[in-house]
Amino acid sequence: MADEHQFIENGLQRSQIDEFFADELGRAGYGGMDVAKTPMGTQIVLKAEKPGMVIGKGGKNIRKVTTELEERFDLDDPQIDVQEVDEPDLNARIVADRLANALERGWYFRKAGHTTIDRIMEAGALGAEIVLSGKVTGARSRVEKFNRGYIKHNGEPAESIVDEGQGVAVMKLGTIGVTVKIIPPGAELPDDFEIAEDADVEPVEQAAETGGGVEELLEEEPEEVPDVGEDEDVEVPTETPDDLDEGLDEEIVEEVVEEELPSEDEDDEASADADAAESDDTDTVDEDVDEETMDEAADLVEEMEDVDEEEDA
Repeated sequence: MADEHQFIENGLQRSQIDEFFADELGRAGYGGMDVAKTPMGTQIVLKAEKPGMVIGKGGKNIRKVTTELEERFDLDDPQIDVQEVDEPDLNARIVADRLANALERGWYFRKAGHTTIDRIMEAGALGAEIVLSGKVTGARSRVEKFNRGYIKHNGEPAESIVDEGQGVAVMKLGTIGVTVKIIPPGAELPDDFEIAEDADVEPVEQAAETGGGVEELLEEEPEEVPDVGEDEDVEVPTETPDDLDEGLDEEIVEEVVEEELPSEDEDDEASADADAAESDDTDTVDEDVDEETMDEAADLVEEMEDVDEEEDA
């Protein structure tokens, strides 16, 4: 069998054994069990409010339970150890069964819930919660909660610190589920802290003992700037821009200047191009002027000829 299947089988067997003990030892105040498999057999530790009723007269009841465990659950040589619960009011399983029995006997759910949670807190618990779910008073089911103190609902503390127990109350209108959660006294919660009053604390060395705080610095008067008279000599910087430029490299400056200034050949070519462009512009302008004057002259000649012909006529 695979490991996953083996875990499932072990969990199913454990829950079935727990239900068997709850049915057989309900009157004795069954408070839970621990199962451990050893080379010598299966070790079962029972917690009960009344160990005498679990063992029975002359051990008759415990032998009966052991035989039934071997036959029903196929356990190898089960060894049952019965332990008495020191404080039944701090065992969630016993408290849940008591509350369920009180509801079955006709107790009003509010009275039963408040009475039970008060007894839990009086026993020294850090916190408790009781949840009743089902048809509490009428035909419609609902959930009623009773809280006291401090309780954890999720995370690792809820699994390891909180003691949880369930019970069922069979009523005429239907069943009522009872869930009880208890944080026992002395439980170490992850958010707990303590203040040590007599702790030895090493003295802290001050960085600057002579210096004051910010407030003292603000209270002090600012230092006065001395006045300079006309006759007093004042140091004036004597460096000039020329002196500052002495530190520059002359070769680097010459290279930069040569790159920026154009050469003589480039100047000649640029001037020749400019002259050629100007001559082209003047030629085009002269051609335009000559054509216009010729047209005007031709028009004037034609007008004079027309005038002479009119006079002769």
